Amino acid sequence: MTRRVLVCGGAGYIGSHMAKWLAAHGVAPVVLDNLSTGHREAVRFGPLVEADLLDPASLDAAFAQGPFEAVMHFCARSLVGESVQQPLAYYDNNVTGTLNLLQAMQRHGVDRIVFSSTAAVFGEPVAATIDEDHPKAPINPYGASKLMVERVLADAAHAYGLRSVALRYFNAAGASADGDIGEAHTPETHLIPNVLRAALGDGSRLKVFGDDWPTADGTCVRDYIHVDDLAQAHWLALDFMAAHAGAHAFNLGNGRGFSVREVIAAAEAASGHEVPFDIAPRRAGDPAVLVAASDRARQVLGWAPRHADLQAIIASAWRWHCQPRF
Repeated sequence: MTRRVLVCGGAGYIGSHMAKWLAAHGVAPVVLDNLSTGHREAVRFGPLVEADLLDPASLDAAFAQGPFEAVMHFCARSLVGESVQQPLAYYDNNVTGTLNLLQAMQRHGVDRIVFSSTAAVFGEPVAATIDEDHPKAPINPYGASKLMVERVLADAAHAYGLRSVALRYFNAAGASADGDIGEAHTPETHLIPNVLRAALGDGSRLKVFGDDWPTADGTCVRDYIHVDDLAQAHWLALDFMAAHAGAHAFNLGNGRGFSVREVIAAAEAASGHEVPFDIAPRRAGDPAVLVAASDRARQVLGWAPRHADLQAIIASAWRWHCQPRF
């Protein structure tokens, strides 16, 4: 029987790359998405079921497309600044929605989930690189909502035997090598796509949020991980859950931080275009530096990211941004 995985949020950036990865490795993805931020055109590798995590009846309709060996959960509100302004909406979607999903899994006999978590669960770093044992003290509702779900998964493992892996991404970046899917949000708040839009000269200048951070050049520092390397980690998590009970969490990053100014320079080199930018005030809820220590994922999952060069990561995104797209 064909293996099937329910990809919640599979019309979005990371979810669509995951669906592509599954299909390429002989697993049939079924995409669940309400299309509020995802793109119907990105659902190319399996059927789409339009459903909403806040609508339990629609979740039952989605699970009727099973049976599924596991769920991959990418559905979330994920804008840090917006979460500070609209915390209740974030807790509703990210926490209540996940509770509804877990209850639907119980009703339909699915006991494995890979959860899309975030480096935002850690808050302000107290170490040069962040491993899984770093203190968790989120400084915005987005990170707090993800940490709440991690606690729910741990409690569900103890009470019901639910198997889970939470993957804490640092900054997802890049696009599929063949250029058929990439990163597109409305509004776009992620740095690299906004840098590339400014390089394309579409009339939008990049906003750099603060140049007075306690970093080498005054701009925020982040760890960028290619979206296909994230998909590989999710794939490995499926095999890990088959052999390991309980709730587990892994940090995913390349282990090197790049400032906003360094990203701009790499984008200019990859694109051959100047990136016009203006300095804007800091955003509420942003930490100065976030860099991953991913040794545990490498040792336990056998994860080996294949894309470490920032300019190459940006070049993959540039190829996608330069062609007609959804």
